[in-house]
Amino acid sequence: MKPDELTARFAELTTAHVADACVRAKVAVRCVGLTAALPGRLAGRVLPAQHVGSVDIFLEAFGQAEPGDVLVADNGGRLDEACVGDLVVLEAKNAGLAGLVVWGLHRDSADIRAIGLPVYSLGSLPTGPLRLDPLPADALTTATVGEWAVSNEDVVLADDDGIVFVPAAQVDELFALAESIRDTERRQSALIAAGTSLREQVGFDEYLTARAADPTLTFRAHLRAKRGAIEE
Repeated sequence: MKPDELTARFAELTTAHVADACVRAKVAVRCVGLTAALPGRLAGRVLPAQHVGSVDIFLEAFGQAEPGDVLVADNGGRLDEACVGDLVVLEAKNAGLAGLVVWGLHRDSADIRAIGLPVYSLGSLPTGPLRLDPLPADALTTATVGEWAVSNEDVVLADDDGIVFVPAAQVDELFALAESIRDTERRQSALIAAGTSLREQVGFDEYLTARAADPTLTFRAHLRAKRGAIEE
């Protein structure tokens, strides 16, 4: 999927919709709770880089970037240093990137907000790295965010709820499922506003009666039969 199409499709969805679509499609739900330095949304192909104490790895990654990529900076989730600052973010913007996802901390928050490029991280800290470690052989091919290893075969999506990674080859399928879930939830929301409770819509009393007769019956199984999007 081309960057513009990816951004346009995701503009009408949330990471929650996509995460639910992953559950429906039996795709690993790879989510991480990161916070935006500037509120906004982000969608793009993963551009991985493992940070070991110097920004040169990011500059090297930018030389391999395609327009719309998202730098995924793996700093091991460290909370004792910031690995991304305003100059890296400005360079990323000039290189055509859509934004940055940092498994670690950023700094220069005010300047980053002024630049206007989306940056998601674990938070901010004034100090930069005070170390320089050996560079792994795969520093520009994989990055780890939380428990998830990602590469340029993945797409990252971000909004106010956090981050979700999905396989690039399955983006269209997952977006279609997410759009279906979104539409179902919107109909449910409209019915609630009109006076039909969610319990009525999903036949909750019916579920309780059926569960009393069959304790193995789960609410998710009931919803599948009712074609409700909640929890799936």
